[in-house]
Amino acid sequence: MSKYSETDFFKSFGYARRGLKLAIKSQRNFSRQICAAVIAVVSALLLKFSVVEFCITIILIGFVLFAELFNSVTEFLFDAVFKNKYSKLAEMAKDMASGAVCITSFTAIIAGSVLYISKIINLF
Repeated sequence: MSKYSETDFFKSFGYARRGLKLAIKSQRNFSRQICAAVIAVVSALLLKFSVVEFCITIILIGFVLFAELFNSVTEFLFDAVFKNKYSKLAEMAKDMASGAVCITSFTAIIAGSVLYISKIINLF
């Protein structure tokens, strides 16, 4: 018999939902990225993306949102560990986490541009 019950498994979804709600309420960039994701999905549907194009879009959105959550967790964690006092190590870790968001976002913008621009050009 497993030490993890089925109710623990379903409780974890509640914790995840609570974490996402917290991110949406407290992290301005995460909220903006959610809005951009909705626009991207609706646009993909209107432009009649293929299944593969749509999946690529969803994966890119997932990576960007994951990176933003990772960045927020890093900031909260280092603020807690260093009790909101300045630390060069905390600054470096936070900057690197922000860099991960930047790389992921730029990758999504470039790949998304290739997908969307080619579809828009085909409309004319």
